[in-house]
Amino acid sequence: MFISNAFADGLAGAGAESMFGQFGQMLPLVLMFVVLYFVMIRPQMKRQKEVKAMLEAIAKGDEVVTGGGLLGRITKMGESYITIEIATGVEVQIQRSAVVQVLPKGTVK
Repeated sequence: MFISNAFADGLAGAGAESMFGQFGQMLPLVLMFVVLYFVMIRPQMKRQKEVKAMLEAIAKGDEVVTGGGLLGRITKMGESYITIEIATGVEVQIQRSAVVQVLPKGTVK
C-alpha cells in the first residue's frame, strides 16, 4: 500500500516536470522569434511604409534619383509610370517604383 502511494506521487511529480520541460524547450524558440521581429521584421515594415508614402507624394517638378542611378526632373506623371527629364530635351519614361529618392529642389542642374 505504501509503495503504490509513493509510485503515484512520483508520477504526479514527473508529469509536472515533463510539462515544464516542454515549455522550457519552447521558450528559446519563442524568444528567438521575438528578437527576430524587433530586429528585422518591424524595421522592414517601417521602411516599406516610408517608401510607399514617398512614392505617393512625388509630384511634377520634383527632382528624383532612380534605382539605376539616373538623376532627373519629373515632367509627366501617369498611374504607374512617370517621365523624367535627365538632360535638356532628353526624357525617359520609368516605373514609379524605380524612384528611390526625392532630391531637394535645385540639385539637378
